[in-house]
Amino acid sequence: MNAPLSIAPQPAGAAGAQAPVTDAPVPHAPAVIRFERIEKTYPARAASGAVAALQDVNLTVPEGAIVGVIGRSGAGKSTLIRLVNGLERATSGRLIVDGTEITALDEGGLRAARRSIGMIFQHFNLLARRTAFGNVALPLEIAGVPSREIKARVEPLLDLVGLGDKRDRYPAELSGGQKQRVGIARALAMRPRVLLSDEATSALDPETTNQILALLRKVNAELNLTVLLITHEMAVIKSVADRVAVLDGGRIVEEGRTFEIFARPRHPTTRSFLSALTGATLPAYFVDRLKPDYTPGAEAVLRIVFTGAHATDPVLSRVARDLGIDINIIQAQVDDIAGEPFGVIVVSVPGDPQTLSGVVATVEGLGHATEVVGYV
Repeated sequence: MNAPLSIAPQPAGAAGAQAPVTDAPVPHAPAVIRFERIEKTYPARAASGAVAALQDVNLTVPEGAIVGVIGRSGAGKSTLIRLVNGLERATSGRLIVDGTEITALDEGGLRAARRSIGMIFQHFNLLARRTAFGNVALPLEIAGVPSREIKARVEPLLDLVGLGDKRDRYPAELSGGQKQRVGIARALAMRPRVLLSDEATSALDPETTNQILALLRKVNAELNLTVLLITHEMAVIKSVADRVAVLDGGRIVEEGRTFEIFARPRHPTTRSFLSALTGATLPAYFVDRLKPDYTPGAEAVLRIVFTGAHATDPVLSRVARDLGIDINIIQAQVDDIAGEPFGVIVVSVPGDPQTLSGVVATVEGLGHATEVVGYV
């Protein structure tokens, strides 16, 4: 019975067949990564038919941005990110990275293109018999970079990720967060234009996750690095991404600025991801009392989303004063999304149609979104 946050109605039909919802044009920064009608189908196995992992994917990653792709297990996230560095080949469509059409390259061309594409992994993928310095130096050694230049590159990178004093430690001597820092430094060793993050924080505890995400934001800002990350955690998107694309069943079903997606999620999959994070989920004991229709004397339960410059305005006191009603606050959460204020408050107000209509009109007239959750 718990109705998800909904601002705009959805067209009829299967969710997977809908066109993706977008909130605004992509910024005018040049596109460093561009997916154009990408399809990826895995061939049939003995007992099953072909598997369509990605379908008609169109996505632009602007220069210097951090773009997150979120989806559940099996949505196609790993396939999508592995297409960027050629670890997977698209069945059809075009994929352009830093001006190079990846989908048109042979193996030699892919090896050259990968030098401008760094990647960090969920499980670190460090070599146990190499020190932190040695792991970061490895791609430079493979590329034939002289040892003097390797030292000149590796030591500043270890300092950048906060491991200058751990250069001679082996992976077994490092914590999970320190291992991931080594992985980030290694991914930066070839001075890439693009950094790919494959669930890079999902094996870490919350505090370490926050540290790694702060580090990603730091290298993004200081190196003007374009970052494409995949995750199944909306909290990761909230912490670090400028834009987000929601992947469901191999299709991008919603895409836009992170703040706009959080403030006005339109697709059911997006609303599902956001429900707990944005205070959209009501306590079970309260949900059990909700009724879908008004009965005389009932109160309406209203969810109000406060965003932007007016997020801290005294809206409820104004509504109570102007309409002469009592407002009961059931649940409230105030947060910061991509540097902008964001809040969700669930209230109960007199449920008769005339009063409820006045409350909704007043709140929406002040620039905030509302949703009638039910009646108690």
